[in-house]
Amino acid sequence: MGKVLCFGEILLRYSMGENFPHQQDMSAYIGGAESNVALALAKWNTPVAYCTALPDNFLSNTILDYYKKMGVDTSSVIKSGERIGSYYLSQGSDVKNAGVIYDRKYSSFSELKPSTINWEEIFEGVSWFHFTAISPALNPDIAKLCEEALIVASKKGITISLDLNFREKLWKYGVEPIAVIPKLATYAHVIMGNIWAAEKMLGITINQQLIASGSDTDLVEQAKNTSKEISAKYPNCHTIANTFRFNKLEGVKYFTTLYQEKNIYKSETLFAAKTVDKVGTGDCFMAGLIYGILQKNKPQQIVEFAARAAYQKLFIMGDATTSSVEEIQQLIDQNE
Repeated sequence: MGKVLCFGEILLRYSMGENFPHQQDMSAYIGGAESNVALALAKWNTPVAYCTALPDNFLSNTILDYYKKMGVDTSSVIKSGERIGSYYLSQGSDVKNAGVIYDRKYSSFSELKPSTINWEEIFEGVSWFHFTAISPALNPDIAKLCEEALIVASKKGITISLDLNFREKLWKYGVEPIAVIPKLATYAHVIMGNIWAAEKMLGITINQQLIASGSDTDLVEQAKNTSKEISAKYPNCHTIANTFRFNKLEGVKYFTTLYQEKNIYKSETLFAAKTVDKVGTGDCFMAGLIYGILQKNKPQQIVEFAARAAYQKLFIMGDATTSSVEEIQQLIDQNE
């Protein structure tokens, strides 16, 4: 099995405590959607590499040393530019929260230019390429760079996965996601997201009457319809996954679906009265999806493992999971 290569921006996440600034309690975490996937896969003993751009300074080297220690191959990291991207989010909030503040302009990654990365060289020994819709949201140069990577990966027969992360605050260069993402999605073999992101980024319609009840049955039916339409529009795509996470007064409700070979599979519905950190749950699910497919697990096993891994992330501080395969599997077994 070759390596999984994740491409995206390493970010620093700053989270303010409840009494900030009266108490100087702002914490920093290493983050980024693709980074979270890479760290999870490394934790699960899957060969994984990361391609990004960082400035050549002590902080970058400290971060890269951490990745190496965690088992992530950083040989494809590009040293360029002058700053690391970051974002600000209150502890316990979700990245889709209206209060999120991005500080990514002029970062080393955002200033990468087309035709400057030797993808032929970087894809050496790689069997899976993962990227998200966050990177092409930054600017047209990064969108073009993603397309360049996808062209080379496709020619090499590399499996490609796409996470339809929709970050409205990042799309600021005069185009809507629907003008960019569908072209990139044509290369993907695995697409993960949710029914609302698929509508916004791929133009896949939602039957509002069907989902009005909010019942699991109706939402799964919509997930199946969305997945069927994605499958029809993007013939390369053999696996489509959707996540459903609802924040209610009584806590978080979470379940997921997986669509393969015209069949829909639903995970167990999970509930959490209290959570520690909501950031990175979707990335953890994506990592679980990749892991299950690489392990050649059955569809129901794949969706249960990925869902449980994502659910467990709700109780882990920081952006990436620290749960092992054995811990996740034990929790699944306990609930059977």
